[in-house]
Amino acid sequence: MKPTFFNKRYRINPETLQLERVEHGIRYWLRRSGYYLFGGICMGIVFFFVYFMAFPSPRESALMLQNRNLQAQLEVMERQVDQMQVVMTDMAQRDDNLYRAILGAEPIPQSVRLGATHQICYYDSLARMSNMQLSADLQQKIDVLEKELYVQARSYDEILQLAKNQEVRMENIPAIQPVLNENLKHMASGYGWRIDPIYHVRRFHQGMDFSAPVGTDIFATGNGTVTYSGWRQGYGETVEIDHGFNYSTRYAHCSKRFARVGQKVKRGDVIALVGNTGKSTGPHVHYEVHYHGKPVDPRNFYFYDLSPEDYDRMVQLSSNMGNMMD
Repeated sequence: MKPTFFNKRYRINPETLQLERVEHGIRYWLRRSGYYLFGGICMGIVFFFVYFMAFPSPRESALMLQNRNLQAQLEVMERQVDQMQVVMTDMAQRDDNLYRAILGAEPIPQSVRLGATHQICYYDSLARMSNMQLSADLQQKIDVLEKELYVQARSYDEILQLAKNQEVRMENIPAIQPVLNENLKHMASGYGWRIDPIYHVRRFHQGMDFSAPVGTDIFATGNGTVTYSGWRQGYGETVEIDHGFNYSTRYAHCSKRFARVGQKVKRGDVIALVGNTGKSTGPHVHYEVHYHGKPVDPRNFYFYDLSPEDYDRMVQLSSNMGNMMD
C-alpha cells in the first residue's frame, strides 16, 4: 500500500511499522518527465493535424480567394465571348444572304469561316493545366471567333471593291419592296414551304405576297427591261422585268398593267396596280426574284428601303407566316 498525502509518497517500514517518506532518484524523475513530454508531444501533433485539416493556412486562404476571383473573371469573359459569337453569326448570315447576294458573290463556305483551329489534344492539355475545363473552353471559343473575324473582315474588303466597280449593277438589281410597306403591315406570306390556300397541301412558295387594296401602285424594284406583260395561267395579270446581271423579277395578280414589253423602266416606276386576278384568294401582289433563272428569297433584296432593324423584323415575320394567298 502506497498512500499519498499532499502529492508526497510514503511507505510502511516493516521493521519499525512506521510511515517513511519515499525518496525518488533522478532516474524516476527523468522517466516521469519523459512520460509527460511524450504525452504532450502526442497531443500537440493531434491538435496540429486537427487545426491543419479544419483551418487553411494564410497562404492557402489567399490562393483560394485568388482562384475564386479568377474563376469569376473567366465566367464573365466566357459570357462576353458568347455574346460576341452571336453578333458574329448574325454578321456572317447578313454577309452571305444579303450583301454577297446583292453583289453576285458566292457565299463563304462554313469550312472557310471556321478554318483550321487547334486540334482537340491541344485543348485537352489546357484542361489538365491551371483552371481546368473553363479555361480550355474559353480558349477554343476565342480561337474560332478570331478566325471568323478575320474571314469577315476580308469579306467586307471584297464586298467594298465589288460595290465600287459595279455602280450600274447596283442600280439594276432588285433593291426595294414592290409596294409601299414602311411599317411592314402589307406582308402576307414569305418565301418557302407554305400551305396552298385552295388545295390545302404544302407547296413551295417561290416569292412573297404583299396584301394591299386593289389599285395600289406596284413599283419596279430595279432598273431593267420589261420582257413580259400579260396574262399567265395561275398568276393572272403579270409583269416580268429583266434587270441584267442574271436577275429578273415577276409581279403577279395585277388589276391593271402599265408596263409594255420592251419598255425600259427604272427603280420606283409604277408598272402595274394591285389586283386579285388569277389563282388568288384576296387582293395582293405576288413578287418573285430570279437569279440565273431560279427563284431566290426576295427578302434579301430590300436593302434600299429597310433599316437593319426593319430587315430583322421582316425576316421574323416572313418566317412565321404559314399560309399564302395564291
